[in-house]
Amino acid sequence: MQVYNTKTRKKEEFKPLKQQEVKVYYCGPTVYNYAHIWNLRTYIYEDIVVRSLRFLWYKLSTTMNITDIDDKTIRDSMAAWEKLIPFTEKYTKAFLEDTKKLWIQEADNVVPVSTLIPEMVRMIQTMLNRKNAYLSDDGSIYFNVKSFKKYGRLANLDMSWMKESVRIDNDEYDKESAADFALWKVYKKEDGDNFWEGSFEINGERVTLKGRPGWHIECSACNMKYFWAQIDIHMWWIDNLFPHHQNEVAQTEACTRKEFSKYWLHWGHLTVDGKKMSKSAWNFYTLKDLEEKFSDVNTWILYRAIRLSFINGKYRDSIDFSFSKLEQALNTIKKIDETIKTLDRSIQTGEKKVLMISRVFRNEMQIILSEYMQRLEDDFNMPEALAEFHSFVKFVNTWIADQSFSLDEEKSLLDMFKTFNEVLWIIDFSILEELTEDIPQDIQEKLEARNIAKKNKDFEGADKMRNELEEAGYKIIDNREGSRVEKI
Repeated sequence: MQVYNTKTRKKEEFKPLKQQEVKVYYCGPTVYNYAHIWNLRTYIYEDIVVRSLRFLWYKLSTTMNITDIDDKTIRDSMAAWEKLIPFTEKYTKAFLEDTKKLWIQEADNVVPVSTLIPEMVRMIQTMLNRKNAYLSDDGSIYFNVKSFKKYGRLANLDMSWMKESVRIDNDEYDKESAADFALWKVYKKEDGDNFWEGSFEINGERVTLKGRPGWHIECSACNMKYFWAQIDIHMWWIDNLFPHHQNEVAQTEACTRKEFSKYWLHWGHLTVDGKKMSKSAWNFYTLKDLEEKFSDVNTWILYRAIRLSFINGKYRDSIDFSFSKLEQALNTIKKIDETIKTLDRSIQTGEKKVLMISRVFRNEMQIILSEYMQRLEDDFNMPEALAEFHSFVKFVNTWIADQSFSLDEEKSLLDMFKTFNEVLWIIDFSILEELTEDIPQDIQEKLEARNIAKKNKDFEGADKMRNELEEAGYKIIDNREGSRVEKI
């Protein structure tokens, strides 16, 4: 198993700290608005990583935070005249509903950072004791960047130019503004009712500071509570490499004096029609926007198509989203569904087929599975993994058309689809349940009338009955075996 480690800027063999538990952490959303498609692309790929590792027999423990305390959540909750926690809970619920629609597995631990105040206070106290942090004259506690000799290595910064005695209390800032950053922010009038009281011992005196935690300490505290000192994999998009992830390293390692995360995985950007996504460019989309845009598409097909379009690229690369690409993914999903249905129908009607699996077939399946696993083990190379999957779909369609499979081989093919789907999750096998449902008599009669009209070259009448069937919720499937109807 090879993974590209941002820390070393190279692909490395994946060697967990302990084989019995691989600890994986990913930054969760800042819940001040609905998730946009760039957010969702990130979480879909994190899901691919988690599913791939479990598919490859690693035992995982996963944790994700929910950022419900930061500059943005406080700003927007107050603008909406809502209390912070009910405000963020609303968007947390919406986010989790979106991820469920896209078949993203929920982390073992999903943790609002507002529940971690005691853990943050303890970590800050440890940094104060070790002189990695200090109380400033404005009443906030800052991390002393110069006290952590490895600061800047993860983000590949040259810290020699950094000015002394400069502090920054914004949650987000660029590399040119690198400076001592806030661990505990003193209360300001614009924070309204959003404050906590942290009790710290400073210079031998117990001091209670009214304020709130800085953004960066939140993820460190979340890791400390659920994973303690060290984790195997930390992942999120590349924009968080600095300052957030760099500051996480500094805080955590200052407290534990151990390597925080062994591997760092970062996702590339998402553009829309080749442009940066932004509200001002009118190319800023949420899942709800896509649902409304494709309101005539079955939502469970749409969600799988979105998932497919977002994983059809290497995670470290930027990918471009467009409606035309999503339409292509929709067509691909529909074709996959038809292949699955055709295969299952052949199994259901194959009582008289030979019951056997040939050696040639068995060897072919082993090669297909081996190639698929190799792509996953190569830094989660989804474009090539999907290429193996699409080749398999073509292989199945070709041989089913020639009626070249035995019944046992067809069952094995269906199992292979389920094996692929353990990682991809772009196949909805519930569609097979619809095939076993009885078709109402009036629908069957209308199908037969349509076929007669078509045979008599009454194409206008045939089209009319096709439309009536579609309005009733059924579609006609024509193939060399004849015509049938299926629920839409």
